[in-house]
Amino acid sequence: MSTMKIDIIRADYRDPRHARDLVYLLNAYAEDPMGGGRALPASVRDKLAAALAELPHAFSLLCYVDGAPAGLANCLEGFSTFRCRKLVNIHDIAVLPAFRGMGLARRLLEQVETVARERGCCKLTLEVLEGNAGAQAAYRKFGFASYELDPALGRAMFWEKPLD
Repeated sequence: MSTMKIDIIRADYRDPRHARDLVYLLNAYAEDPMGGGRALPASVRDKLAAALAELPHAFSLLCYVDGAPAGLANCLEGFSTFRCRKLVNIHDIAVLPAFRGMGLARRLLEQVETVARERGCCKLTLEVLEGNAGAQAAYRKFGFASYELDPALGRAMFWEKPLD
């Protein structure tokens, strides 16, 4: 029985292969029901890597299994005013269905945490859908939890207001 070679690398947004794999993996996630069930618009696919390259506080990790793109984590550095320290928000994390159950999400999260610690960050944040029990279980196992400042006021919620 052969063992699979798993590599997790930090994407170079200007590298054509990394850019192509990043878009491929994110589009697969977007097409998944947990990602909204729709492909990314062509304009996003065409511009994403270059746009991320312009953001000094963005980084992405690509996971390969035997050289094939299998998963990714797109992260953005933010700031916690309550802690007066940087944080890393995991904006997207995804593993292709054919590679699930191999511990790739855990490995990606470990690498994100390593980068966050190297940058002196105080915490990792992410959003997860209420109906995504599998992802929630993986995140809990890794140490994530919903949070509240005062139990009487309830848990924090993630809201959005689209501007376009």
